[in-house]
Amino acid sequence: MSSLSGSSPTTTRTTPTSTTTRPERAPPRTHRLPSPRHPPGASSCCPEETTEPTFETCPRFTADLQHPTPALRQRFRRVVLDAFVPDLRTGRQFRPRLRIKGAHCAPGVYEFTWAPDGRATWSYGRVVVAGQQHIVWHRIGTHNILTAP
Repeated sequence: MSSLSGSSPTTTRTTPTSTTTRPERAPPRTHRLPSPRHPPGASSCCPEETTEPTFETCPRFTADLQHPTPALRQRFRRVVLDAFVPDLRTGRQFRPRLRIKGAHCAPGVYEFTWAPDGRATWSYGRVVVAGQQHIVWHRIGTHNILTAP
């Protein structure tokens, strides 16, 4: 399984089994927010045909990931693999306990809750593998990360 605490900010990973390397690029900025309930390109009518999403991390996410304890990093990983990815894969509404919503100060960036005071920010990225959602992780930490997601 791939690790969310990779050392290189230029790594694009495919969850959960393979790893490919691509140069880091700025996440695309749009003026129109895609709906977190129906992400662009999701196949909500045929969830059995969807595959694992891919992801990449921004340098700030990689730096932030060094601050939580190993137990909190493991909790984040479990929430992503057990709740976030399955909900993303189906293309249906995310489960309420993730509390996914748009970040107020950054159009196109979303936040979600993975612990009582654990937050992560992310956005949809350009598709890397046809038919798979691509997630760009921006920040991870406490509620304080939301001032600069």
